[in-house]
Amino acid sequence: MFSHAAVIGRGRAGGALAARLAERGVLAAPGATPDLMLICVPDSAIAEVARSIPPGPWVAHVSGATPLAALDPHTRRFGMHPLQTLTTSRGPEQLDGAWAAITGADAGARRHGEWLAGTLGLRPFVIEEDQRVLYHAGAAIASNYLVTLFRAASRAFERAGAPPEALVPLMRRTIDNDFELTGPISRGDWDTVRAHLAVLQKELPDLEPLYRVLADATSR
Repeated sequence: MFSHAAVIGRGRAGGALAARLAERGVLAAPGATPDLMLICVPDSAIAEVARSIPPGPWVAHVSGATPLAALDPHTRRFGMHPLQTLTTSRGPEQLDGAWAAITGADAGARRHGEWLAGTLGLRPFVIEEDQRVLYHAGAAIASNYLVTLFRAASRAFERAGAPPEALVPLMRRTIDNDFELTGPISRGDWDTVRAHLAVLQKELPDLEPLYRVLADATSR
């Protein structure tokens, strides 16, 4: 569907996407006329970059929450958000098996986005324009706050004299077990939960409110 895709921005997302497009023979070579301009810059810069692109090719961004209106004045446009945490220390293989949210104003735009996702090794699904921010909030909870939880748990381990790296297999197994809940709340062991709150209040008081909010959410 696209034969010459140009990637604007080579950060964490742009670097991985450009590398995969190069593997697939779709990355535009120097001097080639792109039929897709893939914008991989910070959200705040998308609109400015889009306005600088001459009319003609398809234009897409990879932001999770930015509306398609940021791609004005282009009408051949779509959003393709890789639902994956990406780093510059790894290559295009980090895309394999991940999903991608596709947004387009019509079926044709969505088909172009789905084609791009499949070419990148991503599994596409369609998200409506007015649901993008809610979708992205869910992604942030799952990814960003997992980092927060690990760092909070690591502080408790360090204070107790336990190695924080021992938490990693526990967290991975929780995912492998399809997020089946175990532990004191699943058993209705509220005495242990109260003991946790008391020791956190004593040793790491800034973590006690976090534990309390999470315990309330988990109990529901």
